[in-house]
Amino acid sequence: MKNILLKTIKLPLKTLIIGTVVAAGSVFAQTLTLPKNLIAFNSPEGEKLFVESQSREDFFPLSMQFVTQNNQAYCGVASIVMVLNGLQIPAPEVPEYSPYRVFTQENFFKNEATRKVLAPEVVSRMGMTLEQIGQLLGTYGVKVKVYHAADTNQQDFKKLVSENLKQPGNFVLVNYLRKEIGQEKGGHISPLAAYNEKTDRFLIMDVSRYKYPPVWVKTADLWKAMATTDSASGKTRGFVFVSRN
Repeated sequence: MKNILLKTIKLPLKTLIIGTVVAAGSVFAQTLTLPKNLIAFNSPEGEKLFVESQSREDFFPLSMQFVTQNNQAYCGVASIVMVLNGLQIPAPEVPEYSPYRVFTQENFFKNEATRKVLAPEVVSRMGMTLEQIGQLLGTYGVKVKVYHAADTNQQDFKKLVSENLKQPGNFVLVNYLRKEIGQEKGGHISPLAAYNEKTDRFLIMDVSRYKYPPVWVKTADLWKAMATTDSASGKTRGFVFVSRN
């Protein structure tokens, strides 16, 4: 159905795709220059990679829930909020939207169980580890599988995640070191939205939209960035699968 829609709508494809993302929030403005090994989603080449992708089921639900992290340490919170809303998990009521319910970065920690895992004040200072991503998601009753890079390998990562991106109703979050893919500079968390088989690239829906647009990254580069040690945990970074129970 999505393929038919993309072929039949009269708007230019780039306008349609980028417009879908922009509709979820502010447009990408004054972002940092990308290194040559990364391909911006909002570029002719990035558009082509998306159109040719056979593994992009996560793109549309994520783009509908796409948010910018509230502060420079909230990449994990923003990413979690996107996938919880994308899975349509029962959410808290938001006073300004009453009686409607949605997860936001402001109400995510209103769950007492969530605050016991990690307080928002701590996240604002230090961010979160891969293990804590899984623990925080688990407080909302979703099915979670955490993979540290040291416990798997690049080939299995590519196979597992590319297959996941062909299926609706589940999402993948990645925890990686930015400098290993040529960006500035520390650890970061964002969802993956698509995989291009021909070029072996994943699309990262970067939640720091004030800094970088979504980018296509080579599997080998992303793996290298995940196979780094997080000093806060002493363990390697990695990826997390999330689905409804």
